Amino acid sequence: MEWLESTDDVFRRIKPATPSPHLVSYVVLIDPHARAIFLGLHRLAGLHLPMGGHIEPGEHPLTAAHREASEELGITPTFDVVGEHPLFLTRTTTVGHMERHVDVSLWFVVRGDRTRQYRLAPEEFDGSRWWDLDPATCPRPTRTSRDSSANSAASFEWDQTGW
Repeated sequence: MEWLESTDDVFRRIKPATPSPHLVSYVVLIDPHARAIFLGLHRLAGLHLPMGGHIEPGEHPLTAAHREASEELGITPTFDVVGEHPLFLTRTTTVGHMERHVDVSLWFVVRGDRTRQYRLAPEEFDGSRWWDLDPATCPRPTRTSRDSSANSAASFEWDQTGW
């Protein structure tokens, strides 16, 4: 990205938006067996979003994901769905009741359990819910390796059959 080449500071220094853009770690809670994703109704954005937040100066993005999972979900995260690397990256202009700015977000996938109650930080969220993943557009992951250390997206193949 041109932005990364143009700056030596990727961290938010002054709330809410300085500098813009800056890095964010999202914690995407997925129940792969129930084929569902957990999202919270974010107070400032007014949208259902994954948990997460700004990466602190000098903090590694995975460390930020661990911290955010603890602070906002009250869990010790398990990164065994696709591994400890972000699944993807987005560049988004924020919306809602705050100064608009650009977040460059790293999306980390965390194993969740749809039968468990997750209490979100009330200062950040006005509720939450599980969303079903559409089986027509989201294929089922199946392990291709018996090696339990194979926790990357490359260790899965997509099974388009059998639900």
